Amino acid sequence: MKDTEIQRFAKNMKKLREAKGLSQGDIHRATGIDRAYISNLEAGKQNPTLETIAKIAEALGVSSGELLK
Repeated sequence: MKDTEIQRFAKNMKKLREAKGLSQGDIHRATGIDRAYISNLEAGKQNPTLETIAKIAEALGVSSGELLK
């Protein structure tokens, strides 16, 4: 992913998570993804795999495309 795509993903992930009233811990519990990694994803410091994107999308109740738009 290009930096701009990573930043877009990070922004969308945080916005959707907060809109649903979920914490990073809630996403961790729903996905098994380390909470520190989730924090880094939202900060745009990590490049997520497709599997990670799919897990987070499912936990948020959105499509993977919604996270990437």
